[in-house]
This record gives sequence, C-alpha cells and structure tokens, in this order.
Amino acid sequence: MTSPQRPPTLDPLAVSRWQRTAPLASPWLHEEVASRMLDRLQWIKLQPQAWAHWGAVRGGLQAHEKLTGLYQNSACFVAEAHAERAQAAIKSIVKPWWNLRPWRAVPTRFEAPPAAGVDMLWANMALHESADPQALLAAWHKALRVDGFLMFSCLGPDTARELRAVYAQLGWPPAGHELTDMHDWGDMLVQTGFAEPVMDMERITLTYETPARLLQELAELGRNFHPARFPALRGRQWKARLERALAEHLTGHDGRLSLTYEVIYGHALKAPPKIKVSALSAVSVADMRSMLQGQRPPA
Repeated sequence: MTSPQRPPTLDPLAVSRWQRTAPLASPWLHEEVASRMLDRLQWIKLQPQAWAHWGAVRGGLQAHEKLTGLYQNSACFVAEAHAERAQAAIKSIVKPWWNLRPWRAVPTRFEAPPAAGVDMLWANMALHESADPQALLAAWHKALRVDGFLMFSCLGPDTARELRAVYAQLGWPPAGHELTDMHDWGDMLVQTGFAEPVMDMERITLTYETPARLLQELAELGRNFHPARFPALRGRQWKARLERALAEHLTGHDGRLSLTYEVIYGHALKAPPKIKVSALSAVSVADMRSMLQGQRPPA
C-alpha cells in the first residue's frame, strides 16, 4: 500500500483536540509497556551521551525516572507538543531543592533535541496517535545523530478487537480508527531513512470487573479518531445499551470482561546518508559532514 492508503485513518482535528485535552498523566498501560521497552535496552551496548524523551508525560513518567537512573551521565531532552504538557513534565520531573530523597541530578532540558542530534530517542505509545506518522518518523530521524538509535512502541491493529466486533454487530460506526501493522511500520522506517529496523509484537489481555471500568480505561488511553465515527453526542440510553452489549459479549467464565491490546515495539538506527551518484551530483554540506563523521577507520 502507498502511504495515503495505510492506516491509521485519523481525523487530524480530533487528534489535535485530544493532544490539547488529554489527561496530564501517564496511563497504567503506557507505564507497563515502557517497562517492557526498558527490558529491551539490555541488548543495546551504546551508552548515549545525550538522549531525548518524546512525549514523557503521556509516555511514562515512572519510566523516565528509570531511564535517567540508567543514563546518569547523559544529557536529557524532554520534547512535548504543547505548553501544558511541557509544564506538567517540568513539575513531575524536576526535583525541588528541599527533596530529601537521595537522587542524582541529571541535566535535563525541556525542549526539542538540539540541531546536533541525540544518540537515543525514546518514544513510548505516541506513534499510533499521529495523523501524519511519516512526518513524525522524519522528525525523529532528524533529531538523531548518525549511528543514533530509536526506541518506540505503539498500539497495533488487533487492539480492542472485541469492542470493534460489538460495534459491528450493533451496526454502529467504527469503534476506533484503524491501526498500522507492524510490517508497515518497518517499511515506513526504511522509507524515512532508518536502517536495520527490528520489529516485534505482543498481545496483552486486560480484564475488568464492570463495563464502566473498561470504558473508563479506554477514555484514559485515547479517543476514537476515525473520520467515520458517530458525528454527534450520544446520551445515557446509548451508553446503557453499550454496557449491556459489552457485558454480554466480553464476559468470560470468571465473570470479568476481557479486552485485547496489541503492542508493537520498534528499534532502528540512523545510518549515514547515502548519496545517489550521477554524472552531476549535488551534496549538501550537512550530508557531507554526516558522511565524514560516520566514516570508520580501516581495520
């Protein structure tokens, strides 16, 4: 599929509204996924001199503290899309001078990564909420130095498949926007300029005591950004019907409701730029500098 044909199918206005109004806290699932991403860092030997956390407030503030402990001697940049999230990040991450708990000061700047780039970019559970994911991947690529690496996670197409089936049975519009497959993310990484992408996936099943608790969890995680979603507000009768349908179709033998979340993990490197050589080739100063910096001494 070409880029415009690929999911996710998101309404950009709905996405923008959610990014401005989303709770200024890290959902439980985001923190859980971040902890699983942290386990994957044991296979990476590179110790970044500087790294960036893209969307720390929603991506995992507990994970951020663990990352700063892991990279104690590395400069850290926290990039947030909106001023409210940036202020929330500062309030949550910066320790007050009177804090008596032992901690090591990590140089943290609450701004976009510098033009020189960083060695690692960490982006947890952000990509599936982007209305223009290839532009976001390009921004991440630009923020990295040559030989720097990207660590990211996002939701995959099997997420909330049980809820989608209920909506379809009731004849309602889609329960959520379509989500991108793991293999398509790998293709987009290569198209953006990343090298050696490694993708893997797992399914996490969460259980809930009541339909109301399930819907509350979904509201904390995000919104339905599908352009064909129901266009108006719906009342108490509709919600009551939805909760009855969820109780009927999602309840297991243990009396709890189950919902699947597909989580995709990705890792990729920023390789030195490749210049197409022809009879007459133009090479920018920035690309030439990157290629020279990326050269290795002969064995």
